[in-house]
Amino acid sequence: MEYAALQGIIWAKGTFWVAVAVLIFLALAGRKVVAAIVTVLDDRSTDIRRQLDEAARLRAEAESMLKDAETRKNQALAQARDMLAAASRDAERLATKMIADAHAVAKRREQMVEEQIIAARHAAVEEIQQQAAVLACRATEIVLRQTINTEQGNQLIDSSIAGIAEAFQRRTEY
Repeated sequence: MEYAALQGIIWAKGTFWVAVAVLIFLALAGRKVVAAIVTVLDDRSTDIRRQLDEAARLRAEAESMLKDAETRKNQALAQARDMLAAASRDAERLATKMIADAHAVAKRREQMVEEQIIAARHAAVEEIQQQAAVLACRATEIVLRQTINTEQGNQLIDSSIAGIAEAFQRRTEY
């Protein structure tokens, strides 16, 4: 089977002219299509180049930010170490002060207890002296009742009353 369009004079057939028209169309329209394709590809390559430049800029910025972050991290670590050392020194100083304060408080309390003991001794001595005086008065009263009769007691009272005025005069002279 032979194809009829390929036999005989080629330009006398419609297939030839259709092919020529298609080629002319492609030549005329192809330029525009190729120009459009080239424009799209150029735009795309420009966009890709711009994106690559942006990516390079962002990478440089990210590296700069990373270095800055590392610097700040190192500074923060150094500051934290300094703060920790200062806190340790402050804690030692505070502990020393608290120990000294505790010793001072203990000495003050010890002194207060000693003073309370001395005061209690004085109070006990006074109480014993008062009780001794009361006992002495009672014993004297008992002895006097047993040794002195009513008449002797009245004479002693009268002489004591007479001596009161004289005692007051001596007292005002001093």
